[in-house]
Amino acid sequence: MNKILLNSLVILLLFVTVKSFSQIKHGLRDEQGRHIIPRGFVINTNDHKGEVFFNSDDYARQVRMGANHQVVRLELGKVSEFPGGKVEPNYLLKLDSLVALGKKQDIKTVFKMTVYGVDKFVWEEFWENKDDYQYRTYINAWKVIWERFKDEPYVLGYDIVNEPRKLKMKISYKVLTDKYLIPLYQRIIDESHKINPNKKILFQSVFMNKGEKIDNNQYAEISSPINRKNIIFAPHIYQSNVDFIKKNMDRFDRESQMLKAPILIGEWGFPTFAVTDTTLVGNWGQLKYREMYIRTAEVFDRMGVGSIKAWFLGNRTMQNFLKPGPSTWSIFSDKTDAGTVERKYITDVISRPFPQAIAGDIQSFFFNFAKRELDINIIADNSKGVSKIFIGANRHYPDGFSIIINNDFIMYYNPLKNVGLELHKTTKNSNPSDFIWDEKTQKLTVFKWPENNKKYNIKIVPGLRNF
Repeated sequence: MNKILLNSLVILLLFVTVKSFSQIKHGLRDEQGRHIIPRGFVINTNDHKGEVFFNSDDYARQVRMGANHQVVRLELGKVSEFPGGKVEPNYLLKLDSLVALGKKQDIKTVFKMTVYGVDKFVWEEFWENKDDYQYRTYINAWKVIWERFKDEPYVLGYDIVNEPRKLKMKISYKVLTDKYLIPLYQRIIDESHKINPNKKILFQSVFMNKGEKIDNNQYAEISSPINRKNIIFAPHIYQSNVDFIKKNMDRFDRESQMLKAPILIGEWGFPTFAVTDTTLVGNWGQLKYREMYIRTAEVFDRMGVGSIKAWFLGNRTMQNFLKPGPSTWSIFSDKTDAGTVERKYITDVISRPFPQAIAGDIQSFFFNFAKRELDINIIADNSKGVSKIFIGANRHYPDGFSIIINNDFIMYYNPLKNVGLELHKTTKNSNPSDFIWDEKTQKLTVFKWPENNKKYNIKIVPGLRNF
């Protein structure tokens, strides 16, 4: 073997090693320093039929679907002084209750501002910002929220402008972004950080006009930095063409690197149509949707990004502006506000197993739908506290599951028994009592990894003693 070829092989092996054990860059860190992968749902406070209300059972259901975060949609008309709007005390109490319901289930909250509920909101007038009225009034609306939740640790942060639009403005999307959107973001971030600089600020890119796309991506690119701390890039992706999912996410990844902000997908999941609920095959059939959602989920997990699915709602109303007919983003099909009847052709994908919180560094994770196997690589750091892995055995492992750690520490769960995890194989440093399966929350809790600062491969596989 010549020297050039040998050097090339060494470089390749080094690249593979670094790639295999390099930490994913899009996970977040909590107060303990644990590596967090946020997942959950958009929580609407109303729909086209009126107010929406949730109770503790709805939040327990979210947990059993893998949620550890929620994004609550704010109505501008109920927290601002825009024409037709006012700050409504009862609405603020409702927000308090949503945060409290989440907190009780260990779900953190992000608030997202929508422009609903005012007499009218004209994006062109907003960007013009005559006499500074538009921006000042908008920021004052946020101040109501910032002051109310500044000391609540279960409020992670704020998604400050939902799907900003250009509409009839005679400028390019780049000019709109650079001249108007980014300066507004900087101003909002600075004002928020005066109240609590530790809260995360989430931001989005411009939502292009109907029919306008770049490489089949309807969200305009951000090409200039924001230069602020504690920021999270929260793009939306509603991609129905599986050939463009990775391309869209790769572009978001490049933007994230330039912005120096991790990605949390703020909304995702192509809307389902009324016909989908009654059709298995074809362009709008359930099998097509399952594949579409699986391909999206695979890209998310390979990148290590968190994701928030719209909407945690029942189906008492549908929208009728897309072909082939009435459609919805609701994940439940019953005609109630909260809903309990899952659209399982999408919810089983949304609720796939994943590492929620790891004491240490997550190197990679991936759920193989075909094999029903979750594969996680971490470097343990027990000083960060307790680790939690969502398994979702009730939907993914009704036949039981096995936990394989570095191939030498193996436990399994038999759903026919009520004895928790059973031990098959162990090492001298492993303590099986540090691993607890909670059927109620569908989570595996790890109180302590066998050895600190050690690399671990964790596999969750179907069946008992299936090694």
